[in-house]
Amino acid sequence: MGVDYYKVLQVDRNAKDEDLKKAYRKLAMKWHPDKNPNSKKEAESKFKQISEAYDVLSDPQKRAIYDQDGEEGLNRQAPPPGAGDFPGGEASFRFNRRSADDIFSEFFNYSRAFDGDSRFPFGEDVFSNAPPRKAAPVETQLPCSLEDLYKGTTKKMKISRDVIDSFGRSSTVEEIMAIVIKPGWKKGTKITFPEKGNEQRGIIPSDLVFIVDEKPHAVFKRDGNDLVITQKIPLVEALTGYTAQVTTLDGRTLTVAVNNVISPSYEEVVKGEGMPIPKDPSKKGNLRIKFNIRFPSRLTTEQKAGIKRMFSSS
Repeated sequence: MGVDYYKVLQVDRNAKDEDLKKAYRKLAMKWHPDKNPNSKKEAESKFKQISEAYDVLSDPQKRAIYDQDGEEGLNRQAPPPGAGDFPGGEASFRFNRRSADDIFSEFFNYSRAFDGDSRFPFGEDVFSNAPPRKAAPVETQLPCSLEDLYKGTTKKMKISRDVIDSFGRSSTVEEIMAIVIKPGWKKGTKITFPEKGNEQRGIIPSDLVFIVDEKPHAVFKRDGNDLVITQKIPLVEALTGYTAQVTTLDGRTLTVAVNNVISPSYEEVVKGEGMPIPKDPSKKGNLRIKFNIRFPSRLTTEQKAGIKRMFSSS
């Protein structure tokens, strides 16, 4: 097979485009001749080989021939699989060999201008800022219901992004992002998709960051890992006993008997019926039941006398 381009770039044979870019970026910056003035000959040789490897493996047609017939197949300029389907067949297909400097300049948006002693004006800027500047993160709010955060879910978001191929051409692609929401996650939790922003020459794409936002719930309020619910009850039940019925976020019905006298500040605590704790979803916070006591708007003379007798005898 001759030169093993996968070994040259230090990637495996299943490497994707992003893996190739990262490998080339790292190795090209390391072995660029201007960064190795004391071993320029060796650097030039390695730099050329790294560039050839990237040129071949980042091009689907060249890579297909290389995987099948190795470097010799490329040198023969054999047509790629399926080339016979194109007008002219084999005669119409020719590889475009790019120089190492062309590849480097396309990748890093960098110009090389020799002036006789192999120095060039933009070299210092390129190398002093290596690796290339990364675009600022793109943050997006991700609204989630309390049920989503209680049970966990996967949300799918369609994004459009600009991508640049190995020849520097830009195009827009659409991707579906699967965002896994884990039980118990809180508002403000960030989910990051590295380098999934728009691609631009000479700049590392931005990270896409989705930030969990909690939508208001009709029944429950969240307080840390606890869930809080308020129930309206008449004064008589606050004094004599009350049975609360609560439908949980996963659809179960809890029956909670409250035998204590319920004052306006009283809370009934049900252990382990709150939100899942993110680090250990098998454990949960508490459910806290608060009460809004309905007092009667008026009492008859007989009712007042009865209440006085009841409390005076206690």
